[in-house]
Amino acid sequence: MLVLLGFAMIAVFMVLIMTKKLTPVLALIIVPTIFGLFAGAGLGIGSMVMDSMKSMTSTAALLMFAIVYFGLMIDVGLFDPLVKFILRKLGNDPAKVVVGTAILAAAVSLDGDGSTTFILTTAAMLPVYLRLKMSPVVLTCVAGLANGTMNILPWGGPTARAATALKIDVNEVFVPMVPSLIVGLLVVLVFSWLLGLQERNRLRVVAPEIWGDLADPAEAFDGGTGRGGSVATGSGRGGSGSSRTAGKPGTGGGSAVVILERDETLDNEQDATLTGTALDPNRATLRPRLFWFNLGLTVAVMVMLVANLVPLPYVFMVGSAIALLVNFPKVKEQGGQLVAHAPSIVAVVSMVMAAAVLTGVLNGTGMVKEMSAWLVHIIPAEFGPFMAVITGLLSIPMTFFMSNDAFYFGVLPVLSETAAHYGISGAEMARASITGQPFHLQSPLVPAILLLVSMAKVELGDHHKKVLWRTAVISLVMLAVGMLTGAIGIG
Repeated sequence: MLVLLGFAMIAVFMVLIMTKKLTPVLALIIVPTIFGLFAGAGLGIGSMVMDSMKSMTSTAALLMFAIVYFGLMIDVGLFDPLVKFILRKLGNDPAKVVVGTAILAAAVSLDGDGSTTFILTTAAMLPVYLRLKMSPVVLTCVAGLANGTMNILPWGGPTARAATALKIDVNEVFVPMVPSLIVGLLVVLVFSWLLGLQERNRLRVVAPEIWGDLADPAEAFDGGTGRGGSVATGSGRGGSGSSRTAGKPGTGGGSAVVILERDETLDNEQDATLTGTALDPNRATLRPRLFWFNLGLTVAVMVMLVANLVPLPYVFMVGSAIALLVNFPKVKEQGGQLVAHAPSIVAVVSMVMAAAVLTGVLNGTGMVKEMSAWLVHIIPAEFGPFMAVITGLLSIPMTFFMSNDAFYFGVLPVLSETAAHYGISGAEMARASITGQPFHLQSPLVPAILLLVSMAKVELGDHHKKVLWRTAVISLVMLAVGMLTGAIGIG
């Protein structure tokens, strides 16, 4: 009964949020409560939820003050120069911007912390997406793909858990999986390029006032140099800002003057498209004179995050307090800034607290334990030689609806003990178990993903529609590569 209730609860929850019948917060509260009562939790369900919620308070504090800090930095204009730099390097081509997002997210993921990755990636790239009128869902999808794939790094958590649970060296787990990691990242880049091409085609239809009516996408998206598209010229084919007017060779200073005029025209047109948005170049919250202070403060915060000398929530608390005090010395302005970011704070913190209901019911009623035991026992004996492959397949859904700790310390040892009878080593089982991490990182039980969708102002259901099947493909590809290289064997 608990097994059926557990799987049914997860299925109903996913259907409700993906079809937008309920918001994620309501679904996280109502669905587990109903199923928990059916499971016989009774009045004890309150204690289950509160015990689970205690472990999430520090996460809620981290997300709350991280949103305040980076929202404040966007308001004061810290990232405006970065947006212009990215646009000049990546150009205005959505395909290049999306691929750039994937590369940035993968690079930042090297620190092993999902929250930091999503904070930096969103802070740097969301203004670019808004500027080009690209869908933020694409940003969250690509960032999720890249970070999920990189999550098998030894210091990321899952690999260390798998090694610890099976009492083997972490390098013995990770090193043979490097080919899988590389191929997984290549698949991420392919998905990113295809998503970018979709955005390119969509924007030419839904935003002709920006992209013009050019028949050739290569002309419409020329990297922001002003050759052809109305992104650069504001006037369609061969507009007034086009580099075709930049003078002929040998004209000396005349050419430079025209190029400068063209760049000024491009900047003016970019500013015009941002008027009235969160990146309005004339917004009252801009603090250009405090740019270097804000940059130094942000670097200091990032160093403290990586160094992990003090708890991360406290780092952002102090950082937010200093930023507010210096940038907005008046009490009324400080209150106004907190109110301005209240919607984002309420959205993410309420979701974290609501997630405590789901995890509390899953653990408190024993659903997770029974579901794990059932999955282990239904595997036929003739499938024994394929236990490593089966473990890789099971890791995709199981790490989505349970914590990594529950899977690696509760389920994996049982699977590994069974596999040992068929000559499959613990190292092979550990390697297979980490292939589901790209899918795991999209779970609503992972606080980092809640932070990502909140900062990008994206519905979790919309994110799941775009990202889940892609992460499943990446997990399967990584599993397949592991089998081909011999890292994951068959007994």
